[in-house]
Order: sequence, then structure tokens, then C-alpha cells
Amino acid sequence: MPQIIELQSLDLPGLEVFTRLTDTRLRARAEPEQGIFIAESPKVIAAALDAGYQPVSLLMERRQIEGPARGILARVGQQVPVYTGDRALLASLTGYTLTRGVLCAMHRRPLPRAEDICRDARRVAVLENIVDTTNVGAIFRSAAALGVDAVLLTPSCCDPLGRRAIRVSMGTVFQMPWTRLGTRASQWPEPGMAWLRQMGFTTVAMALSDQSLSLRDPRLPGMEKLAILLGSEGDGLTRETIAACDYTVRIPMAHGVDSLNVAAASAVAFWQLCGPES
Repeated sequence: MPQIIELQSLDLPGLEVFTRLTDTRLRARAEPEQGIFIAESPKVIAAALDAGYQPVSLLMERRQIEGPARGILARVGQQVPVYTGDRALLASLTGYTLTRGVLCAMHRRPLPRAEDICRDARRVAVLENIVDTTNVGAIFRSAAALGVDAVLLTPSCCDPLGRRAIRVSMGTVFQMPWTRLGTRASQWPEPGMAWLRQMGFTTVAMALSDQSLSLRDPRLPGMEKLAILLGSEGDGLTRETIAACDYTVRIPMAHGVDSLNVAAASAVAFWQLCGPES
């Protein structure tokens, strides 16, 4: 059993990762370990442990110790501190009610190379400049469920290991291979699109256009390697990206609706283009 530390105040060393640091500050906090992220709920924490992420510390309601989090405690080892208290105390310390009563701070890992995760991939999702963590988490969940082999993010896309993105993804962000196509905004779209072509992907821009194909076009599911590009919440894909893609594809709509939220659109596209029968 790990060391259980009963909380009375915010002054204990190590507690600041839960109470004072934003996702952005956590991300940059601990080079060369690539920072820290926060996972919430026993199910999501278990998925991170299954994927090999290493815990730093846990914060949980006292009732979780012999309850739903008991299995987590058995896995993290004696060297990992576990801070605990009742529900009201922890809410007052953190400023929010803990999801499922448990938080776990975990070390990040260096991102893999795009070449390594895409070498044998048939279907990849490319997220361009998507900044809402809820959307990113939902896209990861759909990608895992509907047959996407890897997720690639442009340099300006938000962090999939943000607390809300992890929670919305239900831990699938730990199951899906993912990385970034460059580290600077200047590396997208031209260098990134050139890399996709070099890797043999046919590129499909999900966008509204008079020249776009219907998602139901029978040619699309049979293509050997597809990169499905999804754009930002407000403006969608940039004109430069759309122009550089092999095809522009739209989802047929009824009742005069012109578009879907990017997370909903991703699920529809993945179902049509990435399923086991496609």
C-alpha cells in the first residue's frame, strides 16, 4: 500500500500539481521528462497505467481508498504519495469537485516519431489547429472506437493530455498512437502535407465546397491509405490545406444544416471511411 497522507492544508510539498498549476504550466514543468499531466477517475487512471505512464502522486477522497480506487493503489507502488481527505475538504483545496473522487499526476513521455506510428497505418486523422480540449478528447474517443490507426496534430492544435481532453476521451488518448506534425507553426501545412504524400496517404479535407465529394462516394472507402483532415472549430481547415489535399469531402446534410461540430463530423467520417468493412 502506498503512503497515505491526510490533508489539512495546501502547504505540503508536491500538492501544487493538483491545486496551483494550470495544464500549460504542468506541461512545461519538468524537462527532460516532458512535464506532467493530470488523469481523473479510476478507469482513466487505469488506462494510463496500462499504457505505461508513470504516476507521480494521487489525490483522492478518503472513501476511495477502500472503494473504487483500491485497484489503482495496488498498482502504483509504495513510493507514490497518496493525498486524501473528505469530499468537501478536497473541493475546497482544489476549487472543484473531483471527478469520480480521484486525481493522478503522471509523467509525460517524449512523443513518438510520426514515421513510426504511421508506417503501417491505413487510416490517420489529422487535426488542424483545433483548440478546444473537449473536441480533441471526443475526436480521440471516436478515433479509437471507429478504426483510426493514428492521430496527428498540427503544431497549433491543443494538448491531448490536458485534463478535460483526457476526461472526455475516457482514456482513449492513452490507447491511440498520436504525435505532432512539427513543433512550430511554420511546419504546417506545406512540410506536413509533403510528409503525408511521401508516406503514401491520399489526403481528404473535410470541408464545404462546391467541388467536394459526398462522404458516400464509393471510391473513398476503397482507397488504400487515407489521411482525414479536420479543421478548427470556427473556420475549419485553412484554404491552403484544402488546396493541397487530393479530395475535399462533405457530409450530406438535411434541413438546411450546413455543418456539424468538428467532433461530431469526425465520428461520421471515421464510421464511413475507417471501419473494418471499409
